[in-house]
Amino acid sequence: MTNRTARRLLGGLAVAVAIVWAFPIYWMVNSSLLPNTTLQSFVPTFVPFGGSLGNFREALADGSFYAALGMSVSITLIAVFFCILFAFLAAVAISRFRFRGRKSFVIAVLIVQMLPAEGLFIAQYKMVSSAGLLDSVIGVSIIYVAAVVPFTVWMLRGFVAGIPVDLEEAAMVDGLSRFGAFMRITFPLLAPGLVASGVYAFLQAWNEFTVALVLLPSEAAQTLPLWLRGFVQASATRETDWGQVMAASTLVAVPVIVFFLIVQGRLTSGLVSGAVKG
Repeated sequence: MTNRTARRLLGGLAVAVAIVWAFPIYWMVNSSLLPNTTLQSFVPTFVPFGGSLGNFREALADGSFYAALGMSVSITLIAVFFCILFAFLAAVAISRFRFRGRKSFVIAVLIVQMLPAEGLFIAQYKMVSSAGLLDSVIGVSIIYVAAVVPFTVWMLRGFVAGIPVDLEEAAMVDGLSRFGAFMRITFPLLAPGLVASGVYAFLQAWNEFTVALVLLPSEAAQTLPLWLRGFVQASATRETDWGQVMAASTLVAVPVIVFFLIVQGRLTSGLVSGAVKG
């Protein structure tokens, strides 16, 4: 087998995997453009000829959508900001400094990451309830930050440890302080790690369902995943309108796709820039 044939086979395999991966997304968007009667047919419709945006209009007409959107945006922004801030400080501390209890702290971070989220629901509910933060942005954001920070610490620790200390020492020899050397030399090289951590925190906070279900019991305060669950079937006597459900799912997924497309370019440029500067 020649190299060209092998490359073609691998390329074909990659295309096949990409199609399998992207098909559920295509099916969701395709179904969102079709009426419910067409979706209930035994013959699948792969191309939405004659489709319309009626399902999207029905989903957007639900007044609770905008309240849920505001709740999700607020919680996600708060969680991403504080996750990056706390994880960045912790990663720098355990990578650049030697202090008593450093190894114990690293082990504790690893153990916390290994705990199942379901085993913490009762304790989290009791804690948030006793603080009077149920059905609030702050209460859910605190739990999200606590859940995401351990992994982001490990992620950023690898980026910080991968930057040689010699770069900072050389800058300090040239007259910069330790803080100035870190901010002017090391911090720009950490941009890919900060962006990657932000993407992870964003996805976890935006798509999280179970914690929000426990800490947001009121129907007046719900995130988009909770709104989507309630949108699946508006009443017990009416059958599920899968066209509207798929339209609502697309509306929930669009911000994630747009955010990732924007950050992907910055992440790529940051990686290239970091490689050149290193």
